[in-house]
Amino acid sequence: MNEDKKVSIITGIYNCAPTLDKAIESILAQTYTNWEFILCDDGSKDDTYEIALKYKSKFPDKFVVVKNDKNMGLNFTLNKCLKLATGEYVARMDGDDISLPTRFEKEVEFLNTHPEYAIVSTPMIMFDENGDWGQTSVIEKPQIVDFVHHTPFFCHAACMIRRDAFLDVDGYTVDKRLLRFEDCNLWFKLYGKGYRGYNLSEPLYKMLDDRNAFSRRTFSARMRGVYVKYTGFKLVNMPKRYYYGLAVEFVKCFLIGICPPPVYKALHRKKQSKAGIQGE
Repeated sequence: MNEDKKVSIITGIYNCAPTLDKAIESILAQTYTNWEFILCDDGSKDDTYEIALKYKSKFPDKFVVVKNDKNMGLNFTLNKCLKLATGEYVARMDGDDISLPTRFEKEVEFLNTHPEYAIVSTPMIMFDENGDWGQTSVIEKPQIVDFVHHTPFFCHAACMIRRDAFLDVDGYTVDKRLLRFEDCNLWFKLYGKGYRGYNLSEPLYKMLDDRNAFSRRTFSARMRGVYVKYTGFKLVNMPKRYYYGLAVEFVKCFLIGICPPPVYKALHRKKQSKAGIQGE
């Protein structure tokens, strides 16, 4: 295995003490070993920061741990990590998820052999306290027109991006109107600059999707998604004939917003279950 390319993993951590050990251990278990793990605590109230420091103490050459003075949001926090990154490739990771052992090996191999792509990601297996229950679906080679109906079309936490491309678009845009949609804005910025991405077919990442994740999908957060799509269409010079997609997104967000939470949760899980894992 060729390990000449260094991977910088950037992670914003916030009140994830119960899950952080497993997330970090999944990185330590990677078959690809040329990496650095940069974690920034975003004002946690629990033992999250102390857990991260434990790994920094044990593996001082592999971990970088910093913290914000107060809660600043994921876009600001990831940019802080990005400024410290020294690897040619930058991988995302969340503090409550799991990277499968061959994730970095396969993502690095793809970027090494496909210089025409700046982004690579994979489908994600969804899990909760009862185990795996579904899988996201992806588009193999997303095109600009796919933004109309499929934003986001890369799983953010599972992605790996060339650092030069990341820096070329100045990382994440720090704007409260983009919170929880900083990834969608990033894809628009990268595609607007001419970069392209690819989705591997094999799921190499497991995302915790439990009742806490569901509670974060508020109506106001979803409406921010409409704003992100509107500004993104401008970034990629989306042809005017496709702007109807904004109205579709608005109606979809409105209907989801008035849908009783138990009903929406059931529909969400049914959709993800059909995409991948059945009967779990």
